[in-house]
Amino acid sequence: MNIQTTNRLTPAETALVEAFTAKFTELPGNGDVVAARDVLFDDLKTAGLPTRRIEAWHYTDMKTLLRSIPEDASAPVIEKRDSAVAGSQVAYLRHGKSADTEIVDFEIASFAESLLDGTAAGSLVAADKDDMIGRLNGSFVRDGYSVTVPDEAQIERPLELQVIHGAGQVHTRSPVRFGKSSKATIIERHLSVTAEAALVTHVTDLEVQDGAEATYILLQQQGAADTHLAQLRIKLGADANLRLFIINAGGKLVRQELRIDVEGEGTDLSVRGVNLLGGETHTDVTMVLGHNVPNTTSTEIFRNVVFDRAKGIFQGMIRVAPDAQKTDAKMSCNTLLMSDDGEFSAKPELEIFADDVQCGHGATVADISDEHLYYLMARGVPRAKARAMLVNAFVAAIVEELEDDNLVEALEGIISSWLEDHA
Repeated sequence: MNIQTTNRLTPAETALVEAFTAKFTELPGNGDVVAARDVLFDDLKTAGLPTRRIEAWHYTDMKTLLRSIPEDASAPVIEKRDSAVAGSQVAYLRHGKSADTEIVDFEIASFAESLLDGTAAGSLVAADKDDMIGRLNGSFVRDGYSVTVPDEAQIERPLELQVIHGAGQVHTRSPVRFGKSSKATIIERHLSVTAEAALVTHVTDLEVQDGAEATYILLQQQGAADTHLAQLRIKLGADANLRLFIINAGGKLVRQELRIDVEGEGTDLSVRGVNLLGGETHTDVTMVLGHNVPNTTSTEIFRNVVFDRAKGIFQGMIRVAPDAQKTDAKMSCNTLLMSDDGEFSAKPELEIFADDVQCGHGATVADISDEHLYYLMARGVPRAKARAMLVNAFVAAIVEELEDDNLVEALEGIISSWLEDHA
């Protein structure tokens, strides 16, 4: 382990170095995992927290925004919450540690086991030179769940991975694989049970194999003082169908990265996101989607609602490789600014190296339409109620695309409840 502090480190960087030094011998892992952690943290310390001078972090200067690191607290007594979607099975992580759970149909195991036997060592790598989240998580990760949907399995009952924590630091990881020609729904849900600050990192390695039909729902409902740094790494096989739905409805400092590689022909990818931003939150959703083979389709739609002094960012890059002919990719980002003090920055991008493609992107930022507001008020709806109805309709439109009554009802309930608290 090569740890050297310098006077140039910020207080947060210094706290991370001290935490790693103190915890290094306690973290689970064999020799290969120990070596991987050492490399990751040494690279993280050398690079430091990213600043706006790094293009991918231009809107989220972590050296400035991450001012302190909460001390690691003893795990509080935490009971699992009711599932977000009625009838779901729940496997929960209590303050970063897996718990005894009875799950049927899915194959599930503690990620700590793969750290101890070294099989996880190959996954503890940075995605690229600017991958702060991958380095931080790989350095400190203790546990998580490895989940497999068996080949050919057709599972109707959803599985909820409930990542629930108190104050302090929590670092978890979830390798998830949808086997060939399988069909299932998995919900990844992040919750806080305390008002005190927490630093949470989570990496999901999601593989959707040939012919699989996967629905993956990501619910981020952290506390108002929490820092949530997450990464979803996705690989799609031939004729795979992935519906990815994301709701951000919490956290003070949030960076959520989607790193998606379409690697099999005939793939159909649908990404839908709702960012509900209020208070003093800074929420950054950054997506890099690579269409790497011919004859693939993707659509990405993000809807954002900004209240108070919240700040939101969406960076979306679609890259079409030279061999990826017949790619059909469309991306849009639409925002309602409900406060003069709120901000939202959108940066959609296309990098196209093939000539036979259909690709497009767009972004809008606006307030509630005066005409729509007048229409409702003229029919006796009070102004505040009319605004709430229009905001709800703005985000609910893409939730209904899920076409599953239980999922739609559950997600609309989460959105409505958040809007009632903030509108």
